[in-house]
Amino acid sequence: MKKSVLTVALIIGATTTTIAQNKQYTPETDDWAIGIDATPFLSYFGNFIGGNDGNTAPTWNFLTNNQTITGKYFTAADMAYRGSLRIGFGSTTRNAMVAQANATAPTYPALPTLVEDTYKTGYTNIGLSGGLEWRKGNGRLQGYYGGELGISISSTRESYQYGNAIVAADGFPATTDFGTNITTDATSGVNDARVLARSSGTTFGVGLRGFIGAEYFVLPKLSIGGEFGWGLMFMSTGASSLDIESTDGTQVAQQTVAGSGSSSFGLDTDAMNTVFGNAGSIRATFHF
Repeated sequence: MKKSVLTVALIIGATTTTIAQNKQYTPETDDWAIGIDATPFLSYFGNFIGGNDGNTAPTWNFLTNNQTITGKYFTAADMAYRGSLRIGFGSTTRNAMVAQANATAPTYPALPTLVEDTYKTGYTNIGLSGGLEWRKGNGRLQGYYGGELGISISSTRESYQYGNAIVAADGFPATTDFGTNITTDATSGVNDARVLARSSGTTFGVGLRGFIGAEYFVLPKLSIGGEFGWGLMFMSTGASSLDIESTDGTQVAQQTVAGSGSSSFGLDTDAMNTVFGNAGSIRATFHF
C-alpha cells in the first residue's frame, strides 16, 4: 500500500514538473502584447500583506500619463514592433434660458418671454508613436532596447451664442454667466463684454527616443518591468485667440484678442519628453 501511494505521488510530481517545464513564459513569434501601469496592483498587494483595512481594489490604468493605448507585435521571439495610439475628439453643449430684452411685462399668470443662450466647448487630443524593440535573454528575466518616434496634437475651443443682442442704447442685456464668458472690453477694461469664441493655440509635439528596460515573467506571458528613455523633443503651441463683443453705451464693437504662442526643445531623459508621457513607470505587460 505504501509503495502504491509513493508511486502515485512520484507520478503526480513528475507530471506537474513536466507541465511546468512545458509552459511558455516568454513571447513568441506572432504574439501581441498590451501594457498597463502596474503601480495600482503592487500597491494593492503591498497593502493587503501589510493588513491595511482601507485597501481599495486596483484599477486598470493607462501606461502613460498622456493616456495612449500601448502595445507590441512580435515578429520573432527577440524582436517586436511597438506603438501607442490615442485619437480623441469631444464636445459639450450647455443651454440656458434668460429673459428676453425689452419684452413687454407679462400679465399674471402669463410667464416672461425667454430666449436661449448656448455654450459649446470641444477638444482634440491625438497621440501616435511607433518603433522597434530588440530583446536579450532566454530565461524569464529579459532585457530589451530600441527606439521610437512619436507625435502629439492637442487643442481646445469654446463658442457662445446669445439670445439677446447687444443694443448700445439699452446697455448690456441679460446674459447667462457660464463661468468664463463675462469679461470687460480689451480697450478700456471697464465696459462689460461677453465672449463669442475662445481658442487655445494648437500644441504640436514630436519626439525621438531610445529606450532600455528589463522585465521578469512572473507568470506565463505576464511580465513586470520598466524602462528608461533618452532623446529629442520639440513642442510648439500656436497663438490663442479670444473674440468678444461689448458696448460703451454709444456703439457696439467686436474685438479679437490674440495671445502669444510658445515653443520648446529638449535633449533629455523621459521626465522631460512629454510626447511619450511618463515612460519610467513600473509596467505590467500581457502577451497573447
